[in-house]
Amino acid sequence: MRTWDRLGVLRVVCDPDQARLAEVKAEHAEVELDSDPAFVLARGDVDAVVVATPAPTHAALALAALEAGKDVLVEKPMATTVADGERLVATAERLGRVLAVGHLLEHHPAVEALVRLARTGALGRVHSVSANRLNLGRIRTGENALWSLAPHDIALLLRLLGREPDAVACAPGGALQSGIPDAAVTTLGFPGGVRARVVSSWFHPFKEHRLVVAGEAGMAVFDDIAAWPDKLVHHTHRVDWGQGQAPVVQPGEPRRVPVEPGEPLERQARAFLAAVRSRRAPRNDGRSGLAVLRVLDAAQRSMDAGGVPQYPASEVHPDVHPTAVVDPGAVLGAGTRVWHFSHVSEGAWLGERCVLGQNVFVGRGVRIGDGVKVQNNVSVYEGVTLEDHVFCGPSVVFTNVRDPRSEIDRRAEFSPTLVRRGATLGANATIVCGVTVGRYAFVGAGAVVTRDVPDHALVLGVPAAVAGWVCTCGSRRPASEGEVACTSCGRAYRPSGDGGLAGV
Repeated sequence: MRTWDRLGVLRVVCDPDQARLAEVKAEHAEVELDSDPAFVLARGDVDAVVVATPAPTHAALALAALEAGKDVLVEKPMATTVADGERLVATAERLGRVLAVGHLLEHHPAVEALVRLARTGALGRVHSVSANRLNLGRIRTGENALWSLAPHDIALLLRLLGREPDAVACAPGGALQSGIPDAAVTTLGFPGGVRARVVSSWFHPFKEHRLVVAGEAGMAVFDDIAAWPDKLVHHTHRVDWGQGQAPVVQPGEPRRVPVEPGEPLERQARAFLAAVRSRRAPRNDGRSGLAVLRVLDAAQRSMDAGGVPQYPASEVHPDVHPTAVVDPGAVLGAGTRVWHFSHVSEGAWLGERCVLGQNVFVGRGVRIGDGVKVQNNVSVYEGVTLEDHVFCGPSVVFTNVRDPRSEIDRRAEFSPTLVRRGATLGANATIVCGVTVGRYAFVGAGAVVTRDVPDHALVLGVPAAVAGWVCTCGSRRPASEGEVACTSCGRAYRPSGDGGLAGV
């Protein structure tokens, strides 16, 4: 509440506990109070909602807020089951709402510096990560230490390594309360042989929030308890392997990595506000929260099975060719394939079952939905969003500035481009930035799209113009001012208000 009030956007606080509301009133006299979420969600002057309630209530409240047309930031974990998490993500995407999850470490300045350090190759190939989150702190009754403490470190691991684990094992420790472990040791195995361990406990004699990343060329230590100058330290240790001799560790001098101080909570809040205003997914969006939830679910199943390793909810994992580069911080969904010499940048998000052909580039922050196919020699630049089941033919061209000059930096002028669900972009088509290609539209080979393309429209030429209509099944129909029926699948369409077609 302090943070949102300081940012000037706190309108109303809702809590069923009248004593808590009285405390809020004493600290924030100008803020409105309410005890019924339904009344708050029905208000037309509330655009976004923060759900900061006990974990078992997260999914129901977040879903109600999304369905009421609100953008939502829900504290971790976003839900307590994978099914509820998937329902939240699907609802947010269907309604076009922003869904973010409170993974604070993703907005920590030292974590951002750590990801950059790993991305530069300063640590060499990362082979292991260990995280300790220990404290003699608040003991919860509605969730165990795994669900309460581990989400922060799991979110950091997924961002740092750029992929989800293929096996998870978890052992509980201690039980002040029956059935609610006070500690958990979670071991994660990642494709490529990277191993990670997360130790979580709220019943420990001292406080420790530390993460160590070990690579072939050095180590990095993120210590969130340390003073700002010491929060991130790079150790250039190495191992010498003499012939016929035991390996010898050669210690390197520790080097402080400069980190600009900043409160992660406020940075997360500002990122959420920016996403609400720009309608672009934040770094800690619903899909990133769902990836964390899949790991928590596997860890809980392992804990229930006595520590036997379990697989995350989706057992099909990304397939990345050895010549391809996937930067730390990029996220690839289950079953996604990346072929020869392609490059997926930090912060990019690819959904499940996508295919990137040879020599494909995906820029920072690009969002690509499920089932998208991008053929050879396509660059999907920053600012481009491809919704589910988009097809990009070979050598499709995207731009992000309308009047580029090599000697003038115009990154601040990037214009967003949106390609809606099911659209097809033919080979060598050019999509000028700032346009929207409608649902199931079809852009002919070599066409140059300079303005918005309506839903189901077939556009051809330079500049592209409507030359007919295309059914969801892909069958072409001639241009018509009235209803259009598909002779192949039987679907019928009528003109929509935006110049495209809508299903009857």
